[in-house]
Amino acid sequence: MRHGGGTPHQEVVTVTKSKRLGPPGELDGLDVYADDGEKIGGVDEVYLDDRTGRPEWVTVRTGLLGLREHFVPLAGAVREGRRITVPWPKELVREAPRPGDAEDHIDAAEESALYAYYGLPEDTVPEEIEGDES
Repeated sequence: MRHGGGTPHQEVVTVTKSKRLGPPGELDGLDVYADDGEKIGGVDEVYLDDRTGRPEWVTVRTGLLGLREHFVPLAGAVREGRRITVPWPKELVREAPRPGDAEDHIDAAEESALYAYYGLPEDTVPEEIEGDES
C-alpha cells in the first residue's frame, strides 16, 4: 500500500506510530542519502508492508528536475532529522528495476525482483528506521 504524495489511496490503512519513525507521512519529502554521503534524492511515496502496516519501501525522485522515481528499501536505513541514509550507493538505486504499475501497490513478483536486486531476503521488513527524527 502507498502513503504520501499523489492521489490518495481509497482503502483505509491503519498505521501504528513508532517512537523513532512517526507516521508514514513524516517521511514524505525527507532527503535520502547513500551510505557514502552522496545525496540520492527526496522521498516521494511511502509504501507500507501489507502485513504490518509499517513503511517498507520509499520512492525517491532523482535527476535534475526530479522526474525519475526509484524504489528504495528501508531495511538498514538510518534517520537523522530530515535525512535518511540507506546502505546502497546512488548508482545502485538509480539502476533499480521499476515495477510496472505501482500506483498504490507493489505485487509479489515486483517486490521479489526488488528484494533480489538489493540482495535482501524476501521476508525483510524493517521494524523501524533507526535514528532521530528531530
